[in-house]
Amino acid sequence: MGDPPWLVIGLGNPGPAYVGTRHNAGALVTDILADRARSSYKSHKARADVVETRFGDARVVLARPRSYMNESGGPAAGLRDFFKVPLDRLVAVHDELDLPYGALRLKFGGGDNGHNGLKSLRRSLGSGDFFRVRVGIGRPPGRQDPADWVLKDFSAAERKELDLHLERAADAVEALVADGLAVAQNTYND
Repeated sequence: MGDPPWLVIGLGNPGPAYVGTRHNAGALVTDILADRARSSYKSHKARADVVETRFGDARVVLARPRSYMNESGGPAAGLRDFFKVPLDRLVAVHDELDLPYGALRLKFGGGDNGHNGLKSLRRSLGSGDFFRVRVGIGRPPGRQDPADWVLKDFSAAERKELDLHLERAADAVEALVADGLAVAQNTYND
């Protein structure tokens, strides 16, 4: 049977209205990983779209919940149970307000820091003890509400470098699975 698979969940909101928003950074990273696998998402009964692939010797399930961000935990728990993924093989890829635009950090565990997707994952999975790949989107300018900021599209200036940042985050996910957290942090944390 071998080792259980890894589950990489790209957090975001469903539908075309949200595709280019800051809150969809995690889903955009899993899209890149699916493209690299030359695979298309398939609908899964856990209310998610999935791609089953490999990173080297490791089996990997890439997932995009079909629910809104604040309800991501239900699909994540359903996929965890279906694929029998232990929490220490679950990776949430998500946007992070507290990192400058383009910054990247990997970590294991921690709080949800007000992130509704992480809050939903923690509630549905029963723990926050999973890996996170945090994609920096920066804080809103002036007094703009962070809840409005995350639902705005990336600016024209940000879009010029967006592909580079998302590709780097996808590289970091692959490194985390293949080489472990310490190696991936040493290479990608900034």
